[in-house]
Amino acid sequence: MTQTHITIDDLYSLVSLSDPRFSPDGQMLAYVRTEMDRGINGYKSAIWVQPTQDGGVPRRPFTSGEKRDSAPRWSPDGRWLAFVSDRGDDKANPQVYLMPTSGGEARPVTKMENGAGEPQWAPDGKRLVFTSRLNAEEIAQELEAKDESQQALDPDEIKRRAMDKEKVEAEKADPRVIDRFVYRAGTSYYDDRTAHLYLLDLDTETGEALGQPQRLTHDERNYADPQWLPDGSALLATIDRRPGEDDFFSYPDVVRVPLDGAQIQILTGSETADHNPRPSPDGNWIAYNSLPGDIWSIANAEIKLIPASGGEPRVLTTGLDAHAQEICWGPDSARIYFMVGEKGLVDLRCLSLNDGAIETVATGDFEMAAYALSPGGSRVGFVASTDRAPYDLYLADLGGSQRSLTRDNGCWLAGRSLGDVEELWFQSPDGLPIHGWIIKPPDFDPGQKYPLVLSIHGGPHAMWSRHCASMWHEWQVLAAAGYVVYASNPRGSDGYGRDFRAAALNRWGDADLPDLVAGLEQVLAKGYVDAGRLVVTGGSYGGFMTAWIVGHEDRFKAAVAQRGVYDLISFYSTTDIPRFAEREFGCPPWEDPELMWKYSPLAYVENVRTPLLILHSENDYRAPIPAAEGLFVALRRLGREVEFVRYPRDGHELSRSGEPKHRVDRLQRMIAWFDRYVK
Repeated sequence: MTQTHITIDDLYSLVSLSDPRFSPDGQMLAYVRTEMDRGINGYKSAIWVQPTQDGGVPRRPFTSGEKRDSAPRWSPDGRWLAFVSDRGDDKANPQVYLMPTSGGEARPVTKMENGAGEPQWAPDGKRLVFTSRLNAEEIAQELEAKDESQQALDPDEIKRRAMDKEKVEAEKADPRVIDRFVYRAGTSYYDDRTAHLYLLDLDTETGEALGQPQRLTHDERNYADPQWLPDGSALLATIDRRPGEDDFFSYPDVVRVPLDGAQIQILTGSETADHNPRPSPDGNWIAYNSLPGDIWSIANAEIKLIPASGGEPRVLTTGLDAHAQEICWGPDSARIYFMVGEKGLVDLRCLSLNDGAIETVATGDFEMAAYALSPGGSRVGFVASTDRAPYDLYLADLGGSQRSLTRDNGCWLAGRSLGDVEELWFQSPDGLPIHGWIIKPPDFDPGQKYPLVLSIHGGPHAMWSRHCASMWHEWQVLAAAGYVVYASNPRGSDGYGRDFRAAALNRWGDADLPDLVAGLEQVLAKGYVDAGRLVVTGGSYGGFMTAWIVGHEDRFKAAVAQRGVYDLISFYSTTDIPRFAEREFGCPPWEDPELMWKYSPLAYVENVRTPLLILHSENDYRAPIPAAEGLFVALRRLGREVEFVRYPRDGHELSRSGEPKHRVDRLQRMIAWFDRYVK
């Protein structure tokens, strides 16, 4: 079979998988399959089901259509699958749907004006809890409707009210009154709504809602991640600790929400960020994740344990110098499973409550992204990526063999030649071990001289892998374009312990530049890279580092800075995470403006001689566009070679989940810019 190289347009063929869930009998895995739709310049996702036994029914789509279906949740008896979907009219908010697992039509069981999400079945299979957002006016309308009728509003009434509201809003003046510290996030501004928990009774024979959903929470705080206690008497959830908390990275607490109308019980309350609560199957314990609030960016996410009735927490992962993520109990209530990212790999580990021992139970040469434990606790289904194929569903016997269940990207990948990936370990000038990878062009010839792209990750406390799903296509496209790609985890990165992560505090750029340069020298020493044809790029903190490097190094022939932070002083006042910069540098900018300016790439703009392409989204509220505008204007004023491309509507996640046409355009411009100067 004739093979061709990976192309930019192959991005449209790339399928991603997420959220695997075992059926109650363990015979099936439901998961979300997401793909791009070139026609609508957007995304669509469907629920698929995959048998876990050979010879079972074939893998099949459980839902279909042009919308986005997500969050599959099996009923305890396996007869129904609940999921969230935005199917309906074009302006429909996502609602919770039910569909018989034997086949049939999906039907909505929620009709919430602002949509519904996070469905979770009660242990008895007769109730669902979900979340929905409301403001004071909508709560009053809800109460009014309840007084008028014990039945939920019908779709026509909901649509009429929405149209009335839209008309009223259109006729209003539209100034935004800002009265909070952080007032926008993602690509939108905050409104006055908060997320509440709702309880819905169901007819288990027909799958229809019985009456109107009952709101369980009544204060002006956000509730999230509802989890049922095994006896069905109450829920666990996370809640904003302080009403009106204005920090994007707030301090959530774990709470117990009784269903009998009793007072909500706050189970945690220290200066930590407590989240992801999971009750043990026997109902005696609650495990949850916890991060120190003041140094969350470098601290390890711990697993803590408290009695189900509340009490002093016990830290279970004191000996683990890594993040413990995605908690799941074993069926015996004696083991807790969780994912760990370490040294460029993500695997599954198990903690024994009997002796505190931690062992790795599912690992391999892959990057695990999500997992589910089988009902019997002997197997795990998970989504993972490798450097040869992103996003596959795997099944593993705990501590034993494992196999791939899907090859969703296999058909089109079968016709593509890929660049090989070489692992690299070396010592930085001060002797610290640094980890990196070299992605080589397809049909690599060590006797040739290739141009090289230095690719820098964000964070700064992120962790890259040779199997990095978010970068897989970009790296392979660059390799197919004839570039050697070098990527690494310099100090400040996650996955190598707390001290390694903390090494970049107060020293952005200064701390990690020597590591990046040392790795580059290691690659150059291999003899197949042309030292006169080096280029550099990165996004977010990688954009910061790209601008930092060209202000301190002249070795690169071209650079592409993407969605970066270039002025730390203005960053504090425009980003949706102002406290992040404060925690990274130990103070707000007005207390030490010299420090903030010292570590701003804009301060070194007069040193820039490298042709620079700046790519930025106009609705990026994480690294807002004014800093990119400032960098561009300064370079133009100085007569430097610079180009500025703005992407409307998209935000900080442009390269990962932005409009498909924008994602394709970004790659085209990046490669064209590099080619202009090194080919």
